[in-house]
Amino acid sequence: MEEVLSVFADFADLKEPQRAGFSRAVAALAASAVPECAERLRLAGLAQDLGRVCVPSSPDRWPSSHDRRLGPLVEERLRLHPYYSERILVRVPALEPLARLAGLHHERLDGSGYYRGALASEIPWEARVLAAADAFQENLVGARGLPVATLQQAADGLARLAPTKLDPDAVDAVLAAAGIRGHSPRAHAAGLSEREVEVLRLLCRGATKKEVALALTISTSTADHHVRHIYEKTGVSSRAAVTLFAVDHELL
Repeated sequence: MEEVLSVFADFADLKEPQRAGFSRAVAALAASAVPECAERLRLAGLAQDLGRVCVPSSPDRWPSSHDRRLGPLVEERLRLHPYYSERILVRVPALEPLARLAGLHHERLDGSGYYRGALASEIPWEARVLAAADAFQENLVGARGLPVATLQQAADGLARLAPTKLDPDAVDAVLAAAGIRGHSPRAHAAGLSEREVEVLRLLCRGATKKEVALALTISTSTADHHVRHIYEKTGVSSRAAVTLFAVDHELL
């Protein structure tokens, strides 16, 4: 499946010569950022831009997608490419599980993304990581005739999008995976992320998963994902035990 999607990804990327290898880079970065979700993120990263084949090319090739000179029609078609990616994937039974994730890769926590304009509570953790990986790689794609940004410039641009547009934990994970110095996430006991520590503190004070979701502006399924990871990482299976873990490691 990965080999097939890699071929599809290369085909879609070559619609814009400067984007050659873009999808492979996003897939590798997202997979490295969250090893426990690596396979799913790698496949989704390869598939996310398939919808670009539905955007017509001009005879001389239109410039990079973040070039402000794009006409309104091309701009609108580009903003719909996650929708096209989702529709392509949902038609293939083996790829259907990736469809929604690929369709969310340009969404932003404040609702300013596309194509859905989804809010934070509608964007699951894996989609947040994919969005951060995609945004980082976008910063490295130069429009025709313009220099490509350095890794540090791309990192600084990505960091500016957190926490209003991109999940700060996802940004930290992506930048750490990219090997950017000065952007490693804080080290917590058992390898807990900053967001997992936030969830842990609420759990220890008696919050339900629904209340955790409301407090952190995330979906209940995302809250459940974090809770399960907290239990797995800390090696416990009850709220009382994880509270003692938090006390012992001064996480409260």
